[in-house]
Amino acid sequence: MASITKKIKSYRVRTQHQDFRPGVLTSVTSPQLERATGSDAGASISVKQYHPYFQEVAGILSRCSLLLSSDDSSRNPLFCNGCVYIPQRDELYIASGLLQSSNSSVLPTILISQIHIQRDHTDWQQSIGAVEWMKLRAPQNMPMPAGACLFKEGILYCSQGTLAPDTGGLWYMPWRKAPIPILTNYFGKPFNSIQNVVQDREGGLWFTDASVSFEQGIRPQPRLPNQVYRLDINSHDVRVVADGFGRPTGIALSPDGDTLYVTDTDSLRPDGSTDPTRAATIYAFDVTQRAGSYFLTNRRVFSYAVDGVPMAVTCDVSGNVYAACGDGVEVWSPGGVALGLIDVPGGCTTLCFGRRGELFIGSGQRLWTILLNQTDEEREEGLRD
Repeated sequence: MASITKKIKSYRVRTQHQDFRPGVLTSVTSPQLERATGSDAGASISVKQYHPYFQEVAGILSRCSLLLSSDDSSRNPLFCNGCVYIPQRDELYIASGLLQSSNSSVLPTILISQIHIQRDHTDWQQSIGAVEWMKLRAPQNMPMPAGACLFKEGILYCSQGTLAPDTGGLWYMPWRKAPIPILTNYFGKPFNSIQNVVQDREGGLWFTDASVSFEQGIRPQPRLPNQVYRLDINSHDVRVVADGFGRPTGIALSPDGDTLYVTDTDSLRPDGSTDPTRAATIYAFDVTQRAGSYFLTNRRVFSYAVDGVPMAVTCDVSGNVYAACGDGVEVWSPGGVALGLIDVPGGCTTLCFGRRGELFIGSGQRLWTILLNQTDEEREEGLRD
């Protein structure tokens, strides 16, 4: 498919300070920051602060940009899952939602967007000046890609599979090469539809598996419970490490690797409605070692989504937790304190960090970026580049 190049305009982000702690209720607008004006007014993202510490996370120089949108063209959900940033090439990859075929007998497809970033080198923040966008078809042997993570010299994709036998699993896509299967079954039993994956410092792969694709009619009847797994990439040992979920979806590790976060999106029903009595929860586990193997212990509720369900989750270098929810990106401290919200029109379904405080936000038909607070070292690095 042909590529498209688009120049990017950034906007200052409006910040609302709202403190919901008992006995304290304030709501004021920061005078230093403004919302987008012109044709994008009312359709931009904003920042809401729930706790004073969030100002250290978001900063006062936050800027957002609408990188890409299908609002005025196909209106397809092109920016839904598997957000991965490759720093060596300054590229972003993100998968679409299910794209229905005009032929009712043909299964939906998923496209992968390859986005090459062009920096504004006159700006010390190295903000994005333009993007080159190309839509790619997923390889036939890696159908229905969902979540993804950096892996070796490329990307590791969660292939949900199709109704055909022996499809789905974890697939490694090297740079400009055909995908390679890493894991396609659990001792002969096919996975339900792997949703998301994260790699630890030892190279181990932690991933969630849920029967989402069966509910959507693109996978056969499940033969396994909805569970969380770990694959030792060296010994090829694969183990179930957590169960008892309705629909395990997002997964992330804390920066020190001692805590694993897993989201349960069971509140979201197959018809798109939500059941408020079911889980929209982020669980935290301690990552421990016993007899040379990794285990998850001390399962606990970390947080409950304020709006919608936590479709994806990630951490910043300080250990703060960011979740893709119905109202945008909800942010918590490592201790589970609600810090703030990056309010995104239409919500958020996938997210990942780029360079120097950049957060990429997939919102179905739109792809955003917001530049959060930067350390003094990052500012100095930007000035040197």
